[in-house]
Amino acid sequence: MNNTRHIHINDYNYLLPEERIAKHPVSQRDLSQLLVYNGGKILHTDFRHITDWIPAGSLMVFNNTKVIQARLHFHKTTGALIEIFCLEPHLPADYERIFQEKQECQWKCLVGNRKKWKEGPLQRQLDWNGKTITLSAEMTEKEGESDIIRFSWDNEDATFTDILSLAGELPIPPYLNRQTEESDRTNYQTVYSKIDGSVAAPTAGLHFTDTVLKDLDNKGVERNEITLHVGAGTFKPVKAEEMAGHEMHAEYIHVSLSSIEALIRHQGKCTCVGTTSVRTIESLYYIGVNIIQHPDTTEDQLGVSQWQPYDCSSQVSALDALKAIRSYLITHHLDALHTTTRIIIAPGYTYHYVQRIITNFHMPKSTLLLLVSAFVGNDWRRIYNYALQHDFRFLSYGDSSILIPHSND
Repeated sequence: MNNTRHIHINDYNYLLPEERIAKHPVSQRDLSQLLVYNGGKILHTDFRHITDWIPAGSLMVFNNTKVIQARLHFHKTTGALIEIFCLEPHLPADYERIFQEKQECQWKCLVGNRKKWKEGPLQRQLDWNGKTITLSAEMTEKEGESDIIRFSWDNEDATFTDILSLAGELPIPPYLNRQTEESDRTNYQTVYSKIDGSVAAPTAGLHFTDTVLKDLDNKGVERNEITLHVGAGTFKPVKAEEMAGHEMHAEYIHVSLSSIEALIRHQGKCTCVGTTSVRTIESLYYIGVNIIQHPDTTEDQLGVSQWQPYDCSSQVSALDALKAIRSYLITHHLDALHTTTRIIIAPGYTYHYVQRIITNFHMPKSTLLLLVSAFVGNDWRRIYNYALQHDFRFLSYGDSSILIPHSND
């Protein structure tokens, strides 16, 4: 499908006034507005009623990633402020291990004010349980637009999780145009966040409260959790005129065997909370096809490339792809799938599993808006025009929508 590569991003533009960008969330998460797109009809309610639009007995998928305090600030002896933004683990290159590392680890990072940091380590003092820890940061090598930073600290008991909790700052989106506030530590996490690793929140989930989750349980909706650690690439604007010139960053995903089995029980059909869950679940089809076509493939080789959906001409059914993953995990004595995805979902994409998407309102000319358009077609303009005309709030702390291309009625 070469047409997808030749999509012009300017065709997915709209005017977003600055005052429509929500700088803070509403005081109660589930009192945000909810736009319902149901088989072409648009309705307006609030998020407390989201359960009305999820069929009893259906499967709902949540991303349980947790945002880390990924911004670290150091001052040089000259007074220059250097910001180090941790993007992803480098050594060990494992999300589960790196947060438990003691004394030393390495991260792929973006460095702010890098021209002021030419050589030598940066240091700062931290107070941990009444003890002083010296945290050092040292550049080891350049990797594209990023630097590999070696962090070390002189306390053999403190983990890197402890270091981030002492020294790190939560990385709120740049388009909020404000400093991180204490309230963001709570507001910019979902109530079900569990697994450290993201540098941006899966914001569709920010509207859920314990009450809403209980309502879903009482209705008989099966809730299932996957993990996709959201990278800084989520904020990366599309600068190329055509999508062929845009590179998607790899994102780590973790899908348990029990999640695969849940999808199989539901014939592969589910509601996804957020675009991160969508990208994870839809990536499973191409992982399953890869396993069927290459039974001896290793887990490291299961990652989904950006254009794989458009180059793949497989006739494998969606359900058979899931069954292939289940067999692979059982055969290799794995309790979960650990891999990466670069998948880009844009007009021309065929959805395999997702029946409904709960999502916020996205930036103009973004890959997230392309994902929405691939789901609802040109109606994305009707949806966004309605939201703009009815005072919906946009982006990370904004209001919500549920997209149902084929009516629940």
